[in-house]
Amino acid sequence: MKKLTKSELKEFLDEKAAFYEQPKFIETDPIQIPHLFTKKEDIEISGFLTATISWGNRKSILTNAHKLMALLGNSPYDFVMNHTEDNLQNLKGFVHRTFNSIDLSYFIVALKHLYSLHGDMENFYSQFGHEESLQNAIHHFKKEFFGFPHPKRTEKHISDPLKNSAAKRINMFLRWMVRDPKPGVDLGIWTSLSPAQLSCPLDVHSGNVARRLGLLKRKQNDAKALLELDTKLRQLDASDPVKYDYALFGLGVFEKF
Repeated sequence: MKKLTKSELKEFLDEKAAFYEQPKFIETDPIQIPHLFTKKEDIEISGFLTATISWGNRKSILTNAHKLMALLGNSPYDFVMNHTEDNLQNLKGFVHRTFNSIDLSYFIVALKHLYSLHGDMENFYSQFGHEESLQNAIHHFKKEFFGFPHPKRTEKHISDPLKNSAAKRINMFLRWMVRDPKPGVDLGIWTSLSPAQLSCPLDVHSGNVARRLGLLKRKQNDAKALLELDTKLRQLDASDPVKYDYALFGLGVFEKF
């Protein structure tokens, strides 16, 4: 396609973002899981666990995320805070790609510690969020989350932006929690943080589309690429740069752009 001017690019992406950020988007997206809940802590925990397993085939992600909620008695916060050793044994057999019941059991234990110490996840992120970014907060979250005895293998399931990861899944989770719920997709339950601080959940699809549109030059989808993309998206909309995730994702997945 011909090179667009900055204003043409903004108009094109604004239009695509508005087209895809509609309630029907939820039908095929993992965000449908936290939408099942109304209590803040249930939304946070279900969203975090679902985002953690959000890689691979979308149908398989949804099947396993629903299965996971059923294992938690469809009351994730209550399960986290009041689970017994027997309850953790009942998680045996759960697996999504390389995330298995060993990882899940540790996640439950670590979440209990986190909620006991900080009240909820928003409180934790608010402490470490910089005005311009939450990438440093993700680093501190991982450090805190794995601050208890744990299987080494489990660490790979949370990315660290300070180790040059684009941290796609946790950036997606933060988008769910922070962005305005009015259009009917994101949940917007974290009011102490601003959409301006969010980073794009950079993956193969959004990365490829961003390169085609001249928003990204770096070839790898890593933290350096994320910073490059974020910088460009903030030039298009400084107050809500991650709305363009809908445009990039929709163009890549649904339109094979």
